Amino acid sequence: MTYVFYLLCLCVSKKAPLISDLPMKKKNFTFSTTTVQYYFDSEFSYIEKLVPKETAVIITDDNVFAKHKKKFKGWNTIVLKPGEEYKIQQTVDVVIDQLLALGADRKTTLIGVGGGVITDITGYVAGIYMRGIRFGFVPTSLLAMVDASIGGKNGIDVGVYKNMVGLIRQPAFLLFDTSFLKTLPKSEWQNGFAEIIKHACIKDAAMFRLLQQHKLSDFQKDKKLAASLIERNVLIKTKVVVGDEFEQGARKLLNYGHTLGHAIENMYELSHGQAISIGMTYAAIMSQHLKHFKGAEEVVNLLEKYGLPTFAEFDTQKAFKILMMDKKKDNVSINYILLEKIGKGVIQPLLFVQLQEIFKQF
Repeated sequence: MTYVFYLLCLCVSKKAPLISDLPMKKKNFTFSTTTVQYYFDSEFSYIEKLVPKETAVIITDDNVFAKHKKKFKGWNTIVLKPGEEYKIQQTVDVVIDQLLALGADRKTTLIGVGGGVITDITGYVAGIYMRGIRFGFVPTSLLAMVDASIGGKNGIDVGVYKNMVGLIRQPAFLLFDTSFLKTLPKSEWQNGFAEIIKHACIKDAAMFRLLQQHKLSDFQKDKKLAASLIERNVLIKTKVVVGDEFEQGARKLLNYGHTLGHAIENMYELSHGQAISIGMTYAAIMSQHLKHFKGAEEVVNLLEKYGLPTFAEFDTQKAFKILMMDKKKDNVSINYILLEKIGKGVIQPLLFVQLQEIFKQF
């Protein structure tokens, strides 16, 4: 049975070619309370080996469902409208109502098949439905594959405040089927490369050079190159999270570009990649002044090479007010992620009065 949550019709964009026929690889990673199984270069059909259809409910969105209807045949499926604007409590309430209608119980496994909005909602619902049920992800966008589905952060937005309500809870499995990428528009590839460039900036100078040597279309056309890049980024983020699951230390580095990025993302209805690209740009400039970072121009050039925005006009006062509600702040300061060099991010506490003065220069 398929349930569809209709609020607004959105357009479907052009396709980009990519087909995965690489041999599947399985890796296990142990977090604080559970072990998560990763299936690289897998196929969607493999989830039936992980979860029986009769005990599973898939949550996906209109775009993914419309393009891959055959994959969902025979599965209990809840279909939501796509977009960050639906990552809200109202959507969660609708999903829970539909789970009740399906008779979902504590033995049910939720499977989020989609981009970051779907994985965030699925993980959040799984964490609160009947005080917690099993869940897994099949990320379908590049952004979800390299970032959003990894690490156990699940939640929803409240107004302009990104991910203000949520929890940290790991999925049982992550299945990476790169065949989903063949339906992605170029803009969604660009969206994902923002997080890839972030990982390179904070943790992997060699990957930064690799990205400089290639262009986006190389990864769209070469499935092996794309699969290798995806796995590399998944491992970067996973290793950081395994070492600091609840963001007491090194996991904060993953927020490079996100402090300002989250403040302007919903303010201007930007994609996540666009917002954090602008955030990374200004964080690189701040790094230049505060940490004597010499690679700001390289960061900006790489972002632009992959079709991402860099310098932009925005309401700095409004952005600062939103930033004042950021989850990473305390009463007088916030941890800002800066760069000492390409491949090395650092955590820099900044007083709000300092940050306000910096923002005035933007």
